[in-house]
Amino acid sequence: MRKSKLEYAKTILKKVSFDIKLFRKELAKSYQYLMEDEIKELMNWVEKNFGQQYCLTPIYVKNN
Repeated sequence: MRKSKLEYAKTILKKVSFDIKLFRKELAKSYQYLMEDEIKELMNWVEKNFGQQYCLTPIYVKNN
């Protein structure tokens, strides 16, 4: 069974959570390929799982 893009993003973020810069880079990348509702779900997941660890500020991504 294939992973959804959302689940893929969660997996990557778990793996890079040791480094805030890498975490933010991968989070920004996920904004490029996720739908708006998936981004909201991902941000809720990030806040729940990493909110205490990282003080995340909004990430702005250029639209192509």
